[in-house]
Amino acid sequence: MKRLLPRLLLLLAVLAALAAMSAGAGWWYAHRPLTLSAERVDFTVARGMGMRQAATAIERAGVGVDARLLALLARFTKRDARIKAGSYEVHAGITPWQLILKLSDGDVTQGELLLVEGWTFRQVRQALESHPDLEPDTAGLAEVEILERIGAGAKHPEGLFFPDTYLFDKRSGALAVLRRAHESMQARLDKAWAERDPATPLASPYEALILASIVEKETGRPEDRGLVASVFANRLRIGMRLQTDPTVIYGLGPEFDGRLRRVHLDTDHPWNTYTRAGLPPTPIAMPGEAALRAALAPEKSDFLYFVARGDGSSEFSRDLAAHNRAVNKYIRNGGGG
Repeated sequence: MKRLLPRLLLLLAVLAALAAMSAGAGWWYAHRPLTLSAERVDFTVARGMGMRQAATAIERAGVGVDARLLALLARFTKRDARIKAGSYEVHAGITPWQLILKLSDGDVTQGELLLVEGWTFRQVRQALESHPDLEPDTAGLAEVEILERIGAGAKHPEGLFFPDTYLFDKRSGALAVLRRAHESMQARLDKAWAERDPATPLASPYEALILASIVEKETGRPEDRGLVASVFANRLRIGMRLQTDPTVIYGLGPEFDGRLRRVHLDTDHPWNTYTRAGLPPTPIAMPGEAALRAALAPEKSDFLYFVARGDGSSEFSRDLAAHNRAVNKYIRNGGGG
């Protein structure tokens, strides 16, 4: 027994030394800067990935890390179950430990897309499909297919998306952003409809969306928005044609060269509110929240006409004679309704 004790103590000492060496090697590995294939490397951790899968994806993206060692370090520090899905970017000088902290803290990078009030769906789609951080999964799809894939119960996409700034994980799909924009518009439209003026001449939320898109395109200054909406509401009540240029321009489509001519106003098509009574069949652009609220709760007025003054504001008139005087005063080459 006395002979075994020194051997046991020696074995324990050797094991302690090996453990210390192993800990030292682990510390050295954890804090050694990694080599990258570029000054900055982007990668994505997909939902449902475990640490080993994430480490493999990171290695394949161009980060000079041994996927097995990185996964082992995360497991040893009990952070392997805390990694978060998303898009990440790393820069030269990052260490395995910093990388694990980034993953477990969810320090993700995000892309950003601005959808602007008054944009048409064609402009929205172009912005989505040309964005460097979005997968263009709408490319090649017909409009009806896009609506089906985002769960929109509509046949025409115009005006269905809320203009706002959208943040997203890089390499997300365009369809995912469109789905969020559609849900956002539906929520705001439902709220505005629930709070509508009981005297509104509009029969449905979709009609409100159509009118709001016209108000959006016709308003030069925010302070005029309520009166612009009142002109169109007053015309709808008495069965007077809306006679608004933006609807005509929308119906002309990409062929419009920027100059509205008399022949355009006289040529009938579904969006020509000079030749047809009532609202056009669809919205003509994306309205913002203020335009939605103005369409459903316009200012009280007896105005039936307005014309642009040339500085962004509008001159409102109650009768045609006053309107004609305003047109003569401000512009003779186009303008308000």
